[in-house]
Amino acid sequence: MSAETIIYNGKIATNVFPSFVEAIGIEGGKVSATGNSDEMLRLADPATTVIDAKGRTVIPGLNDSHMHPIRGGLNYNMELRWDGVPSLADALRMLKEQAARTPAPQWVRVIGGWTEFQFAERRMPTLEEINAVAPDTPVFVLHLYDRALLNGAALRAVGYTKDTPDPQSGEIQRDKQGNPTGILIAKPNSYILYSSIFKGPKLSREDQLKSTRLFFRELNRFGITSVVDAGGGFQNYPDDYEVVNELHQANQLTLRLAANLYPQKPGQELADFQRWTKMTKPGEGDDFYRVNGGGELLVASASDFEDMLQPRPDMRPVMESELMAVIRHLAENRWPFRMHATYNETISRALDVYEQVNREIPFEGLHWFFDHCETITDRNLDRIKKLGGGIAVQDRMAFQGEYFVERYGAQQAKRTPPIRRMLEMGIPVGAGTDATRVSSYNPFVSLHWLVTGKTIGGLRLYPEKNRLDRAEALKLYTVGSSWFSTEDGKKGALAPGQLADLAVLSADYFSIPEEEIKQLESVLTIVGGKIVYATAEFSKLAPPALPVSPDWSPVREYGGYAKASKQSLGASHSAACSHSAGHTKESNSWHLPVLGESGLWELGCDCFAF
Repeated sequence: MSAETIIYNGKIATNVFPSFVEAIGIEGGKVSATGNSDEMLRLADPATTVIDAKGRTVIPGLNDSHMHPIRGGLNYNMELRWDGVPSLADALRMLKEQAARTPAPQWVRVIGGWTEFQFAERRMPTLEEINAVAPDTPVFVLHLYDRALLNGAALRAVGYTKDTPDPQSGEIQRDKQGNPTGILIAKPNSYILYSSIFKGPKLSREDQLKSTRLFFRELNRFGITSVVDAGGGFQNYPDDYEVVNELHQANQLTLRLAANLYPQKPGQELADFQRWTKMTKPGEGDDFYRVNGGGELLVASASDFEDMLQPRPDMRPVMESELMAVIRHLAENRWPFRMHATYNETISRALDVYEQVNREIPFEGLHWFFDHCETITDRNLDRIKKLGGGIAVQDRMAFQGEYFVERYGAQQAKRTPPIRRMLEMGIPVGAGTDATRVSSYNPFVSLHWLVTGKTIGGLRLYPEKNRLDRAEALKLYTVGSSWFSTEDGKKGALAPGQLADLAVLSADYFSIPEEEIKQLESVLTIVGGKIVYATAEFSKLAPPALPVSPDWSPVREYGGYAKASKQSLGASHSAACSHSAGHTKESNSWHLPVLGESGLWELGCDCFAF
């Protein structure tokens, strides 16, 4: 036995027996062996890369079973991320600075990943505040999928005036004179938000390539090595997949992608799927990039958007007939499928269709599933179990649990969704975020939600019986998610024969205080045996820095997810060392706080490259 790479002296969570080992060997992109450090080091030869984990915790690479990274990558370099920003004052300061550096006709876009409850002020920005800090540059601020705030310049850019009629699927809020105020309201769905974002300028193809690589490295920063991409509005196949195709062909992907295909035109979904089943098939591709199936939208008439500020939407009467045609076609062609479903009422109607199709064309062997399922009942869980389906859960309630409680009550919120019951019944469950327009892409925020049952704002939603221990939560984010791309047994565990995807963590996930789970990051991320991200004591192993473009990109100044400690301690860092706090244009790097031996975030001079 040999090993190209050996990692030793670690606390390595395997997700199999034994639960923890000290060392791991990697050969040919897969785990070749595990054991104690002495055993693994005996496999080394002069060509072996040997990495001392220095006692750090190592976990299997995280796998988000529901995210939108293909769309997110195309836009990442244009977006000012408020993910993790601790105060509205900080957010508005960033907005003001970015507006000043953004050239016409570009916009400043804050596209999801935040909630008012993360801010010290516990409130949204006002239109007056946004217009004050950005009077001339168009600003589009998306909050979850319930509303968007546009300053005056953005209203002019999208062309909304007193004479613009409300679309069927949304509301342009107006003042007493009928003039648009700048608030767009998603009612009953988010089409007005999708379509308004789509009016903005796009990056050039070259910048989209750079943007996608930067976003994927940002995900690697948090130990993410795989994602099941759920498609998205205005994400057309195959046109909007050409960037990831090109990166894949150039061997520049640092993230494994399984892509679901999402039809774009209401009433024409079947035609899209008929065309796609002639063009491609599930599993086509390789371990880095492959087609996964249909969804998360299958037909627009069955999509119940999760706006907790609005009453539950009733699906239209045509839902069953349109869904029946699509499901029958997908089942006939053996395409796995996923369906967005927030509310139990929608799930019941969909299952009526599924059960009927299954009697004609058995689903057996198809990895089909629902996404979200916040209000699902035990009766429908049983129906899913009997049909062999799964459920992908996301931490959307961590971002809007307060809204749910206000509308439906704390009692109803206790099982939104009933994850423990799903697991007891043996239903496949995978964890994720639904980033980037609702939740943040930070998986440790999601893991914190699974373990504590708390929202970002600290509201405890779930009793102990609907919370998971840390090992259970980690398995949902690794082994559990692998089922949703029909890759179970191939990834999710650090066991011989499985893909060598792993993350070395900044602190011990299994023992730190619960509230510190949200602060975790990876200090070394490996995909297929290749180092794709490294910082702290592993900085010398880091891949080359990636360029940030265009030159006004918010990523150049702020990076992506912001740690509260980075925002609040930047000045101290500036005083404590010879480097300037924040991003340095010469090295395209940030000076980040590092986790000290005390378990607290301390400021150091270790930089990571984008």
